[in-house]
Amino acid sequence: MKTKLLPIILLLGTVFCLSCDIRKKAVYVYSPDMEICVAVTDSALYVEYGNQLVQTVKIDFARRSNWSIFNLQRFSYNMVSGKRSDCSDYYNELIYNGSDGRSLIVRAYHDGVAFRYADGLEKVTYVIPEGQKRWLQHLKTDYEGFYPESTSSEYGHYAYPALLEYGDGVFGLITESGIGHGNSCSYLTSCGEEYTVVYTDNVDRREDDNSIYRKRFKPEYTHPWRIIMVGTLADIVESTLVTDVADECRIEDTSWIKPGVSSWIYWANNHGSKDFRKVKEYIDLAHDMHWPYTLIDWEWDEMANGGNIEDAMAYAREKGVKVNLWYNSGTSWIGPGAPGPQDRLRTADAREREMTRLEQMGATGIKVDFFLPDNCEMVDYYLDILEDAARHHLLVDFHGCTVPRGWSRTWPNLMSMEAVYGAEWYNNNRRMTNAAAAHNATLPFTRNVIGPMDYTPCTFTDSQNPHITTDCHELALPILFESGLQHMADRPEAYLGLPSEIKGLLSHLPSAWDDTRLLAGYPGQSAVIARRSGDMWYVAGINGTDNEITIEPDYSRMGDDVYILSLVTDKGDKPGMGFNIQYDVEDGNLTLPARGGFVALCR
Repeated sequence: MKTKLLPIILLLGTVFCLSCDIRKKAVYVYSPDMEICVAVTDSALYVEYGNQLVQTVKIDFARRSNWSIFNLQRFSYNMVSGKRSDCSDYYNELIYNGSDGRSLIVRAYHDGVAFRYADGLEKVTYVIPEGQKRWLQHLKTDYEGFYPESTSSEYGHYAYPALLEYGDGVFGLITESGIGHGNSCSYLTSCGEEYTVVYTDNVDRREDDNSIYRKRFKPEYTHPWRIIMVGTLADIVESTLVTDVADECRIEDTSWIKPGVSSWIYWANNHGSKDFRKVKEYIDLAHDMHWPYTLIDWEWDEMANGGNIEDAMAYAREKGVKVNLWYNSGTSWIGPGAPGPQDRLRTADAREREMTRLEQMGATGIKVDFFLPDNCEMVDYYLDILEDAARHHLLVDFHGCTVPRGWSRTWPNLMSMEAVYGAEWYNNNRRMTNAAAAHNATLPFTRNVIGPMDYTPCTFTDSQNPHITTDCHELALPILFESGLQHMADRPEAYLGLPSEIKGLLSHLPSAWDDTRLLAGYPGQSAVIARRSGDMWYVAGINGTDNEITIEPDYSRMGDDVYILSLVTDKGDKPGMGFNIQYDVEDGNLTLPARGGFVALCR
């Protein structure tokens, strides 16, 4: 993280990449470390990094009447889970007032730019030139897709986040945050080199207070924050900009919110939550592995074969295991044949009844699945669930859902969100088998940058379709991927049969982190991330390619005099070949087999 701070803004600096005509019209705002400059005109934002023009954003704004500058605004806050427990930074801010009464707020941080239309009609288009490397996911309701590398500006609809490589080791990541009640989420529509922001509900956001949008939803904000993270890959991966701009925490006492690792029945037993005896096996697994939670998934309301949900809850209490329960949102996959329970959260009255019952039963959280596209109504629904769950001291995990947009700061009982092509897809088709390694090495630079990701990792055996990633690749994933609730997907015998050292590592694995550092990697090729809990660093790395590679982790990014206590590497280049464990290891390069990985503990 950069530490150079200069509490000034230059209004009349030289922006070498821009034409003289643009420089005459522009107002400039600089990041506190002076690495990032935003030149603001009536028609565009020009973002520079180190005197290199990296991103042009077209806007439609009436000629300005005035602007205001606010120098060096400092902020700090705490996160219950996420990349970093203590978040603090500085930014400089420009408020740009148009002659038509609209305002544009532009902030420059050390790791990127955030801007927001305060009111009125918003028009935003990102220019991504043909030939520029990018990683984009085609828009899907559940955001469960890949992020293929491309240099072509193809027509289509794309989801957040969008990772761009500007060149010379400089990257950008485009997303949005700060979405409250009455707001719709948005996506990007490509027309050649122009990627335009389009709202999911397609409501005409006019300045007229009598518009349908304002009458129906009464939004807290007219528009979300538009975010462009800018810098090295380390700057992107370590950025907390999505939560930096989000609303402050609305839960006064967060002491009851406990991140943790959970056993999970679905991956190996698709309909296992119907079977009381199977559910008991996963409660026993959580107990034996010292994991605080178990997740009883869909169809638990049909549980039989020796007991029902009340019996399962009683058994979990005996074992000292906390229980989270799955729910159908009641919006997408509903009606006859849809999994249940599907009718218990959709209205405020129903939520109150069910959450009161859950609190009395001793349940600690809910997983809510199968949402419709994230328009205003769905945003309201997400936020209503979080607020109501907080009153009843319930953790929340969203599935079949939108991507994170900063809500885990506002509602820290939001532990995780799916919105990822995760390990459950081994259940559905063979596509994951050959795609997983490269996909896993892309997610730390794309989806997981913007918030917690319920990938359901660490599977050593096979589901309905095989995996070809190595044992250490799988062992690395629950460290590499950040999620406040980390659901371990494999069978009980897969974990209980591990070597004692590996079993011990997983038994004491944190799921909330004090700090995060990228040590090496490139999207789709490899990723090495260090995460700190207390004075212990957990380092995880994977090879995303089908060839043996040598990686060079920059251990100095964890600080001076960091010592490698233990290093776990692959015994072979195939699944099931086991682990090599070394102690008191010197740092240096590592050779990873095809689709391999490693884990190190450092202090």
